[in-house]
Amino acid sequence: MKKAPAPKSFEDAIKRLEALTQAMQSSDMPLEDALAAYQEGNELVKYCQEKLAEVEQKLQVLDSDGLKELNLDPSE
Repeated sequence: MKKAPAPKSFEDAIKRLEALTQAMQSSDMPLEDALAAYQEGNELVKYCQEKLAEVEQKLQVLDSDGLKELNLDPSE
């Protein structure tokens, strides 16, 4: 089985996951294709989890630099 190319962005990965999910739910996909789609989906989930962890870590760094006290309420 050929490995799918890495997504260019988090959003691309989510779109591909949605497409894989829809294809697996709405068609009579052959077993081998379903397995390949499942494996690709697992890789995409891992990619998304890693990206979210990176962003969370960056936010924690920003928060520790004092930005967490920034008031984002435009009415004040």
